[in-house]
Amino acid sequence: MSELDLLAAEAKNNPDSMNELINRYENFILKCASSAARAYVSKSDDEWSIALSAFTEAIKNYSADKGSFLSFAELVIRRRMIDYIRSKSRYAPEISVNPSLFDTDSKDEEEGSIRSEIAKKVSLVEDNGIKLEITLINEVFSDYGFSFMDLAQCSPKSRKTKKACAKAVAYLIKTPILTSEIKIKKQLPLNIIEKNTKIPRKLLERHRKYIIAALEIMTGEYPNLAGYMEYIRQELKDESSNS
Repeated sequence: MSELDLLAAEAKNNPDSMNELINRYENFILKCASSAARAYVSKSDDEWSIALSAFTEAIKNYSADKGSFLSFAELVIRRRMIDYIRSKSRYAPEISVNPSLFDTDSKDEEEGSIRSEIAKKVSLVEDNGIKLEITLINEVFSDYGFSFMDLAQCSPKSRKTKKACAKAVAYLIKTPILTSEIKIKKQLPLNIIEKNTKIPRKLLERHRKYIIAALEIMTGEYPNLAGYMEYIRQELKDESSNS
């Protein structure tokens, strides 16, 4: 354990150490809050109170088996911020998403695609949960240079292509180091994926946005969206059975 991790473990039972830790990491708390809110957060905002409470919660629940304290605290803050944003979503204006953007010319609709399946949910005004997830994930996609709407054009259509993309995503999910690098560098390691999955590079390039989108959804906190990634969940299940 690092010196900070030891301090955090001690602070849960020591109010003075807890206050010292909170004061020392105020900027960290603000940074995490701003990242989760996708907007600048100051101490005068409600989000600051939510994040501060989450950081305190992280201290109280931290133990060595949870790894780095700061990583654990960031996760707790993000979760509490998402809960807070969701609690306000019913008062937020409706997110405008045209279901026609997810139409496809493909005849293979038995399993459906990310476009048509999500469109069914998005068309329901009451389903604020999935609309909020789309808003949040769209901010993540913007860092890669595309939007949620772009998936209407780059999602795989045929079963064969869907399975190939699912295989690529499953490989990345099972290789955390690569997943971390992708999220930092905002690029797919095409050569590595091609070498380890035997998927043609051209196919990976053609569906780069979809693969990135699926990876972010499956490794993030987007349970509603993840529920529609049937091919990927099945691929992960098949690989686990064969291993």
